[in-house]
Formats: sequence, C-alpha cells, structure tokens
Amino acid sequence: MKHVVLGAGPAGVIAAETLRRADPGASVTLVCGEAEAPYSRMALPYLLAEDVGEEGTHLRHGERHYDSLGIELRQGRVASVSPDKGEVTLEDGNSLSYDRLLIATGSRPARPPVPGMDLDGVVSCWTLADARRIAAGTKPGSRVVLMGAGFIGCIVLEALASRGVELTVVEMEDRMLPRMMDDAGAAMIKRWCEAKGVTVLTSTAVQSVEAAGKGLKLDVGGNSLEADLVVCATGVRPNIEFLEGSGIETDQGILVSDRLQTNKPGIYAAGDVAQGPDFSTGEQMVHAIQPTASEHGRIAAANMAGADTPYRGSLIMNVLNTVGLITASYGLWQGVKGGDQVVVQDKDAYKYLRLEFDGNVLIGSLSLGLTQHVGVLRGLIQTKAPLGPWKARLMQNPHLIMEAYLECAQGQNVRAHPGMPR
Repeated sequence: MKHVVLGAGPAGVIAAETLRRADPGASVTLVCGEAEAPYSRMALPYLLAEDVGEEGTHLRHGERHYDSLGIELRQGRVASVSPDKGEVTLEDGNSLSYDRLLIATGSRPARPPVPGMDLDGVVSCWTLADARRIAAGTKPGSRVVLMGAGFIGCIVLEALASRGVELTVVEMEDRMLPRMMDDAGAAMIKRWCEAKGVTVLTSTAVQSVEAAGKGLKLDVGGNSLEADLVVCATGVRPNIEFLEGSGIETDQGILVSDRLQTNKPGIYAAGDVAQGPDFSTGEQMVHAIQPTASEHGRIAAANMAGADTPYRGSLIMNVLNTVGLITASYGLWQGVKGGDQVVVQDKDAYKYLRLEFDGNVLIGSLSLGLTQHVGVLRGLIQTKAPLGPWKARLMQNPHLIMEAYLECAQGQNVRAHPGMPR
C-alpha cells in the first residue's frame, strides 16, 4: 500500500505519523512544499518575538525524526493530481504513484488588489522566509504598518509590538477581530492596544503603497502615512488550484464527507483546504485553524489505513493573546434566532463574558480577560450537555460556568460511562 500525503503542515505531519502507526507495512511519503523542515506557521510570531529560535517552530525535533519512522520526506510542490491514474505530478516534472492520497496543502495569504503590494517592503508573515525578512527589517522605532486586524493580524500585532516598533494597524471592517469578537469586546481590545502604544485605524483601507526613498508611503483612507515596512495579514485562501481538471469537487475548499474523503475514492483532504462538517451547524465549512487541521490529519489517516471513523465536525474556536489581553471565542458566539443571551462586563478591568444558548444548551461564547473560563466553555459547548436548572443560574451569573460544567458536562459523561470515577 502506497500512502502519499501532500503538505507538511500540522495536518500532513500528524497524518503521516498516524499512517505509519496504523499501517506499519505501508509506504508513506510526505511531500513538503518548502525547502525547510516541516514547521508551524502559528509559531512564526513567537520567532519574531524571540520567544523561540527557528528550531522552536519545527513541528518535530531531530533531523532523523521522519527517517526513524520510515516516512519519506520529499521536497516539491504539486502541479496536478490524476485520480484515474493514481498519480501526482510535481512542479519539477517528477511524479508519484499512490493507492491512498491525502491533500493537505494548506493555504496562502490573500493579498488585496492594492497598487504597490508587490514592492520589496511589503511582506506577509506566513513562511520562515517571511519571518526572517521581518526580523531583518525591524528594530525598536521602525515604522511598521500592519494591514488587517483579524485573528492572524492580531497574532502578528503581538509579535511586532514586542519588537518595539512604531506600529499602525489598518482594518477595513468597523472593528478588530470582526469574525471572532462582537462590537463591545472588540472596542475593549482596541482600547487596550491603544493604551499599549499601538495606533489602530478601523473602517479604513490602504488605497496604495509606493516607494519613497528608503521606505514606503501609503495612502490610508486619503491620508499619507510613511513606513519602513508593511506587513499584510488580510486573510488566506486554500491552495487548491492544482486540482483544476482533476474531477475532485471543490467549493470554498475541497468538499469532503464525514470520513474526510473527497468524491474520488481513496483521496482525502485535511486542514485549511478541506471543506467539511461544522460541529455547530452541520454545514460544509472551511475552518483554517490548527486544532481542526490536527484532528483532520488523525481522522483522515485512520480512514486511509482502513478504519471507518466519522468526523464529528469542526468547532469554530479561537484563543488569542493581543499584547497581553487573552480573548477567546467558541461556536455560535453570534447566537441563533430565538436563542437566549447573557453578557457581563467590566470595561475598566477589560473583562467581558458573553454566553449564547439555544434552548437548554450552551452553543457559543465570547470571553475577554477571563482565562479561567476558556477550557470550560469549550468543553460545555462540545458536549452539548443539557443544562437543566443551570441555564437559569448562568443567566443570572455567567461566572458560574465552572460549576455548570462540572455538574452538567462531566455528569453527562459519568452517566454515559457509569464505571468511570468522577
């Protein structure tokens, strides 16, 4: 049996390791699109903040890790997939045959159609090469413009701020973290960042970038702004163009079943490219977050090796540190029609908690500055545990969430498995 895994991010690496354990006699090839050891993109901001060295970004440590497992690590970028032939062609012209294929080619930065985005001083923070360029181009006092204040943008914001740069953040939407935080929470985050010396411009767009001496000049909402470096963090799009003409069905990503299999037998998809079941709605969605990629990799690989493991769906979740302020969002934090909501906040202390209910079940939450609630909120949403009288108590005092979790979610687990100790 020949297993080929395209992409060496978290989904691909976990899949290759899972395949090796589940199918010891099979051939496992992991195709890496960069001339680097497989690494985590989410670790790059920590590299910029000098919290870790380059080795600290690697998904696995030790030069012989993959060799020791009998996983062939091959460098190359995929050009096409031929399901009828069971063959993958790489951009260098070489081809690989497979019996089972996993497509985990990840995503890439989505650059806005703004004049000047191709200039040398405009970078993303998506690859190790990008991080090296940002590190080389910034020092305390450097003028940096960050385009985008979404999840990725705010991770990069944290790293840039730690380098002591003069930072301006430009966000087109009316608030920071528009897909993760509501108006009230986002207003707190903006105020927090500004108190830390970061300039934040919302409802504002970069119109153009041009070279100006040794730096750059930007048209930002009709105003001129000078910078030494521009970092673009305006979203991502899946790497699926090479599938054109393959017959593999795509939409926003590669459409997969609850076994993470595509419409072509023996071909699976995982991570940022996979459009699979959403935990909360059951709809087909792309969740470009590392926890989803990791779970996809495990389940897809198990099924490639002959298991029949269903995927329960991705829970939308984001946990973020923005210049020292911890924020988290889970599930349907916007709520649903006919649902109930409770909000408690302390603006001066930068603390905020919002719970969303559908009937007697917690379906979504937002929290800000309340780290003790993060894991409990996720657990209570994922178990879909009926709250009973605890719903009314939470509506009166949302901070009782730990007590509700212990009684409802863990109690439900004990009832389902009566032999387990509490």
